[in-house]
Amino acid sequence: MNPQDFEVDILPLSADDGGGFSAVAPELPGCRSDGETPQEALDNIYDAIACWIEAAHEMGRAVPQPRRATAA
Repeated sequence: MNPQDFEVDILPLSADDGGGFSAVAPELPGCRSDGETPQEALDNIYDAIACWIEAAHEMGRAVPQPRRATAA
């Protein structure tokens, strides 16, 4: 399972929230990250997704199948 297979939403953060961008993997509860730029947020969420999957496996929890698949 590849972190890039999961849907990611990237949204700008307000100045009150520190600016930058928020990244969320909606298929994986609680899996979120951020970054100064959209690309940094995307890179960071892929790391967070990999950690989420690893933690789920360690705890014996199921990992949902990604709703979308990357092109082969």
